[in-house]
Amino acid sequence: MAVFIYVVALLFSVIIHEVAHGYVAHLRGDDTAKVLGRITLNPISHIELFGSIIFPTILLLLKAPILFGWAKPVPIDYRNLKNSKTDIPLIALAGPAANILLVILSGLGIRLIKAFPNFEIGFGGAIESFLYIMLVMNVVLTVVNLIPIPSLDGSKIIAYFLPEKIAVRYLSLNPHICLIVLFVLLSSGIVWRFIYPIMNFFIIIFSGIAF
Repeated sequence: MAVFIYVVALLFSVIIHEVAHGYVAHLRGDDTAKVLGRITLNPISHIELFGSIIFPTILLLLKAPILFGWAKPVPIDYRNLKNSKTDIPLIALAGPAANILLVILSGLGIRLIKAFPNFEIGFGGAIESFLYIMLVMNVVLTVVNLIPIPSLDGSKIIAYFLPEKIAVRYLSLNPHICLIVLFVLLSSGIVWRFIYPIMNFFIIIFSGIAF
């Protein structure tokens, strides 16, 4: 049951992340995601076999500290954007921003439940546990997605500050090699030394509970 709850929280969080990308792209002139029906909360439109199922399962089997995964990236045609130079990093930021919003809402929900001890003892406790998972999950998704490894969102943000030729080469790095680098970072435990303090900081601020 615990694994199921984690998977549900992960899928919901990554779907919100991708919908945010698509919606901001729509606001900036590209309707590709909207036309293809990707600005929706329907999980069938977003589940990606490897990122949504296989990769999280591998992390669970390896007993990784935190579950991580991703949904099918929303299609974006950068040629339709009003100003691709500024719109691309803006669209990239939309995903982590959506996860931060979920962090805030989850934290507020936890604080609200704790304000009613009798409710917290009963059914409220189950809701609080789910909100806590959501909070932790979305802090992780925010931090990991901002790592500047192509094709994570952080790479598109960093590329904005690079000379055009270097940015193009940087963003064109082999995605399979980048995925291996990400997998090594997440499974080795090295990256968690940096993530844990950030997680604790945000979790305490928004929920009042230490991780």
